[in-house]
Amino acid sequence: MGAREFQSILEKVERGQSAVLVREAEGAVYRRRFCPKERLILLGGGHIAKVLCTMGVLLDYAVTVVDDRPAYAQPSRFPEAEQVVCDGFVEAIGRLEIRENDYVCVITRGHRWDGDCLRKILSGPMPYYLGMIGSSRRVAALLGLLAEEGFDVQALSQIHAPIGLRIGALTPAEIAVSICGELVQCRRQRPADEQPEDYMPQENTDLAMLRFLAAGDGPKAMCLVLSTQGSTPVKAGAMMAVDRLGRGYGTVGGGCGEAEVMTTARRVIASGTSRVVEVSMDEDITAQEGMACGGTMRVLVENVP
Repeated sequence: MGAREFQSILEKVERGQSAVLVREAEGAVYRRRFCPKERLILLGGGHIAKVLCTMGVLLDYAVTVVDDRPAYAQPSRFPEAEQVVCDGFVEAIGRLEIRENDYVCVITRGHRWDGDCLRKILSGPMPYYLGMIGSSRRVAALLGLLAEEGFDVQALSQIHAPIGLRIGALTPAEIAVSICGELVQCRRQRPADEQPEDYMPQENTDLAMLRFLAAGDGPKAMCLVLSTQGSTPVKAGAMMAVDRLGRGYGTVGGGCGEAEVMTTARRVIASGTSRVVEVSMDEDITAQEGMACGGTMRVLVENVP
């Protein structure tokens, strides 16, 4: 156990593989999965894509933006994106090799290009999420045309079009919010066999935190939420890493509860031991003022030499 273990997890995730952290505490075994970031491909680099890229990164997607116009396919326009591709849409889709676990948003500047994108995508593996922007009338017309061209009707029916949740969105930012809402909704509807019951529910991968734990530059503490009761702001699997100076990455919910965990973490580092601490969020100032968060959580605080 220690920095090498987290280095191994980090290397797997960076290779696009899942990794599992296993811990035994108080007679029970806990499994925390780290999944590679899901790829969000934005086909179109217009105003909606600009906002959607920022929001997608906040939702832990690895964002790729594609546009055939050099003025729009600029890395400086999408600083948060992992990749910005300037090429024809059909050519770019072929180079990206869309996979079954990808999320793809077709948000080009017109249905001519939307149709080109869909024809290319539908000729290969169907991504987990495929959405296309446009009015209901234009969407129906294009999907009808594709059906006449012989594309599989069942595959066409899986396209989220018009894209996004129906929230009355009008502005680019509002439309991006509606799309993100649909992305999260689909993410949480993954089949049960992809999210085994014996794994902790929270499995987002904070690469900065993993790098922090993997660095062999002095002792740190790993703080892992084992279980929760009530309306806690995080669920089992939430993680935070802290060093002896109180610097850290990740979160176990913020507020006074997180401050208590950080204090315990510094004591654990000093003693070189590990312990499970129960934190009550009901005593937090926010809970006392009637805000939503409350409940209790059990947190494993472990020394990482």
